[in-house]
Amino acid sequence: MALLDIFASAILPIVLIAAVGFLLGRTRDVAPDSLNTAVVYVLAPALVLHSLLATELSGVTLLKLGAAATAYTLGMVALVELLGRAVGLEDPTLAALVLVATFPNAGNFGIPVSSFAFGAVGRGTAVLYIAVQSVLMYTVGVYIASRSGGSAGVGALKRVFRIPLVYAVLLALLMQWVGVVPALDSTAMETLELVGNASIPVMLLILGIQLAGADYGAALPSVGAAAALKLAVAPVLAVGIALVVGFENPTVARTFILESSMPAAITPLILLIEFAGDVEVGGVTAPEFVSTVVAVTTLLSVPLLTILIAVLESGVLV
Repeated sequence: MALLDIFASAILPIVLIAAVGFLLGRTRDVAPDSLNTAVVYVLAPALVLHSLLATELSGVTLLKLGAAATAYTLGMVALVELLGRAVGLEDPTLAALVLVATFPNAGNFGIPVSSFAFGAVGRGTAVLYIAVQSVLMYTVGVYIASRSGGSAGVGALKRVFRIPLVYAVLLALLMQWVGVVPALDSTAMETLELVGNASIPVMLLILGIQLAGADYGAALPSVGAAAALKLAVAPVLAVGIALVVGFENPTVARTFILESSMPAAITPLILLIEFAGDVEVGGVTAPEFVSTVVAVTTLLSVPLLTILIAVLESGVLV
């Protein structure tokens, strides 16, 4: 498929919806908190539950995906730590760099892109990826952020047990194991699908609103290394992990690589505000640094993801 066709079918819809959110954030006093609450507690869990109940992926594939997502996260943390220490970076600069380089925007951006690029299998793979990442974010991510701010952060680790996505995954797996999955054309499944599908445009609106509220400016000179790690190094690591894991389904492998290659996530910003809001990275506050990395990597990812999808669809990598 030509690059222009891939852009038009997989990337342009995401860009347009996010642009509407950006314009909304710029022209209206809109706080994304209420929308985000609806996504976190209703829409996204419905998407996860329906996708996993309707999936035709085997249990082995699901386990491999969870292992691959974990290996990617821990691998990026170790790699960025080593590189950062080698060039003399210290906390909190190193902690902020590790967070933005490691955690991709696999939810608000990744799920829609994967869905448009690889269909139902892509969406199902993406929702499981984000569920695993959510657990890692509030364990590994909290440790890194609290190390930066000098706080133990033990209380925040309890957030893992308040993530609805985790329980949606567990419920879906239990229902699959017990054999009580409703028929796809049943009212329950059609309702779940309807609610879950609503999460994709809402996620993109939230992303646009968040980008509209970011304060870039002084932080721009400091984001080069973070952007390179997130958009160049992370995809290479993901390809290596996919080859080692050996997914039976090539679409799952390609979606895993695509999800890991997404721009920086906004959640590290939340962690740094809580644990390291007053510290500086390159002359700006840690939250300003992360906000700028999110904005820059999101913009740069548009052409890069278009090329990556073309390469993945060609079958050259996996």
